[in-house]
This record gives sequence, structure tokens and C-alpha cells, in this order.
Amino acid sequence: MVVDFLSLAPDQQDVLASLPFDGHHLVTGPPGSGKSVLAVQRAVMLALTGEPVTLLTRSNLLRQSLEPLAAALGPEEGLEVSTVHGWMHSWYRARTGCPAPRTEDDGWFDWAAVFQVAASEFRRPGPQLVVDEGQDLPLDFYRLCRLIGARTTVFADECQRITDTQSTLAEIGSLLTGPNRHDLTATHRITRPVAVLAARFHVGGARPALPDRKGPTPSLRRYGSVQQVAAHVAEYSGTRPGERVGVVFRHTRHQMDLTERLERLMARSRLQTYVGEGTGRYRTVDLARPGVTVLNRKSAKGLEFDTVFVPDTHLDAGDDPTGAGLRMLYYVLVTRARTRLFLGYTGAKEPPLLAQVPATDLVRDELTEVRAAR
Repeated sequence: MVVDFLSLAPDQQDVLASLPFDGHHLVTGPPGSGKSVLAVQRAVMLALTGEPVTLLTRSNLLRQSLEPLAAALGPEEGLEVSTVHGWMHSWYRARTGCPAPRTEDDGWFDWAAVFQVAASEFRRPGPQLVVDEGQDLPLDFYRLCRLIGARTTVFADECQRITDTQSTLAEIGSLLTGPNRHDLTATHRITRPVAVLAARFHVGGARPALPDRKGPTPSLRRYGSVQQVAAHVAEYSGTRPGERVGVVFRHTRHQMDLTERLERLMARSRLQTYVGEGTGRYRTVDLARPGVTVLNRKSAKGLEFDTVFVPDTHLDAGDDPTGAGLRMLYYVLVTRARTRLFLGYTGAKEPPLLAQVPATDLVRDELTEVRAAR
């Protein structure tokens, strides 16, 4: 479904209408507030003025998610959707004839070399950039934006930082020399029960207001094997052919294991798997297509599904359940679900972070088996 301006909620329309076409802007909001959709709308509005615009994402999968909407809403020319890595290589190659030099430690760039090229070709006005999930980008990216005079609109939520290279809203603001800030507060995508559970993992600042949309309480299920996970996913998806179901794993090998089992239980046309470092059919997926999509946790950032399965929460049992990093991760994972959420684990005990959540907010499946193991 194409979400045009008139389909947006009043608060979303107000934020877009308040953004001047020039200058720096920082738009914040909780999960489900529509930041990604608004990032596309912002890029389209800028492109319609006749000036080239690039919409940037860190994740290739998020780029694939936003590209069809940008194509449907935007002009035929003048609007590009790219990953930050792809745009950086194009920008650097246009000036040097070479791809941007990379470092081995964090997968980003030799920023000193990049800055040297940028300083030798300073121009005003610089490019128009719109950045989605901007908290996941390193500070050096924003230093580059400042060096090249880019007019930058950033959509971000620092409570959803799950990468090793990340920036706070204050840091982004300081490097963009005092951008105009616009705050979204309402949650439109997720149900109230999903939002209630997510609030238990919220870190920093005021908790977002709870939405009114009704839905089932998220559940926690003990799985005895990967085959049980596959059976649950296949059965659930089979009874809801119109839904988009996301299955999110920590490790690629578990993605592929489940994929192989699901291929024996359901039609391949209803199954997609995305692997960030993969090729062929594991590199490109259609996120608007009903069925099951199996993906990695980091690739899930910025995406949404009608139903989400996170079947491997036991892998987080060794992490500090009070630590900000783990709580932020679960805040992101939980809020990928529009309506229904299934968390799962293997073993005798619930993972410590989830064991703290009362049954009013997280229904336990197969409690008899779990209690007997305790």
C-alpha cells in the first residue's frame, strides 16, 4: 500500500509541513511513529523542487523496503535511495576514480582520507541528504556532511541504537551546527499490548505514549528444537495467507537451518530469507509480499511485519538483563511487530530479561513443561 501525504496522521503531516526546504533538520520519534515513511515523504518533497536528493539508510534491507515507496511517490528523476556505504563509494569515486578506502576494524571508511578529499572540494550549497535511522551512523559521517555543506534531514531515535557505530541525538545536533528539531510522540503502527511490553525495555528519556490499537498479548514459548520452531511458523503462516511474518535470528547459521526446514513444510513462493553478506535470492527480498521472511536481528532495524517471531532469546541469557545494550535490542525487536509477537527460547529456564516480565504483559505458552523443569 502506498502511503501518500493525505494518508498520514495529522501529527505526521504537521511535522512534514513544518520542515523548510533548506537547512538541517532532526526528526525524532519512537518505534511506530512513522519515521521511515516520513523520510521517504521528505525526500520526495525535496526532489519535486527539481533538486537532486538522496535518501540514505545504513541497512541494505531497509533500502529495499523504502525504494518501492519512493518510486511510487517521487519524480522519475532526481531521487535516489541508497545505503550510506553505496553513496559514499559513489561520492568518493566521482572525485578520485577509486572506491572509498575501508578500514578492517569496523567496516566503515578511512575517514581521514575521506576528509582530505572533501576539504579539497568544498562547495555551497552541498547535496540534499535525507537519512533514516540516523542514530546507527558514526559521527564521522556527520562530520563529512558538515565538510561538504550537505543540507541534511535526519530521522532518528537514540533509544533504538543496536550497532557498534552509533550517534546520540545531541552529537548529531552538534555536528550539524544546531539543526531544527521536530519530535513525533504518537505511535501509529503497533498495538497497545506490544507497546506495553516494549516499554519494559525502554532506555533513556520519557517513555512513548501507549497507542490505542487493540491486539493479542505477546507470548513466550519454550521450543524443544528448531523443528518445533519451523512447525509453529509454518502452521501460523499457513492459516494467515495475507500476513507478512518476520522470523528474526541472532546468527546466520540458524537462519539457514530454519530456512531449510521451512522449505519442506511450506511453498517456497511464500518463503524468503535475507542474509546481509549473501548473494542471489538471499540478498534481495520483496518485503511487501505476504509470507515468511527469515532475517538477522541487525537487518530488522526499521522494518515492520504483521507478526514477528524471535525464537532464540536463550542466546541472550548470558548478557546482563539490566544492561542498556540488551534492553535497547529487545526494544527494537519487539516493536517490529504490528500486531502479534512470539518470543521463544530453548532450555529449562526463561532468559533472565524475559523472566522479569509478568504474565499480564507476556503470556507463557507450555508453562507446565517449563515449571516442571524448574
